[in-house]
Amino acid sequence: MRITVFKIFVHDQDEALRWYVDRLGFEVFEDNRLGDYRWLLVRAADNEEVAINLERASTAEQQALVGRQGGGQPLFGASTDNCLRDYRALQARGVHFESEPKVMPYGTGVMLHDLYGNKIYLNEDPQ
Repeated sequence: MRITVFKIFVHDQDEALRWYVDRLGFEVFEDNRLGDYRWLLVRAADNEEVAINLERASTAEQQALVGRQGGGQPLFGASTDNCLRDYRALQARGVHFESEPKVMPYGTGVMLHDLYGNKIYLNEDPQ
C-alpha cells in the first residue's frame, strides 16, 4: 500500500493552483471538470508518486478547515537535497517562512506556510 493522493481544502481553486505552481514550484498533474465539480491535482515536479487534490471547500465544515487541516502542525513534509538553496528561491517567490533553516539531528529544515496558513516542513536529510 502507498499514498497516491491527499486532499487540501481551499477557498478558491484557481488561487490555490497559482500559489502551489508559481510559488512552491509544483506542477499541474490533473485538471478535469466533471460537471460543476473540478478535480484538480498538483504535485512536486520530481515526485510522480504523490499528488495533492486542491479541493474547493463547499460546506461550512470544510470552510472551517481551510488553513487548519494540520491542527497547527505541518500538513506535510517536503524533502530537498539543499534546504538553504530552496529556502532562498522560495522566499524570493514570496513564500512565507517561520524562520531561517535550522540544522537539527534529523536534518536541516524550515517551516513554511501555504497561502491559507497550512504549515509545510521543508527538510534536507543530514549529510
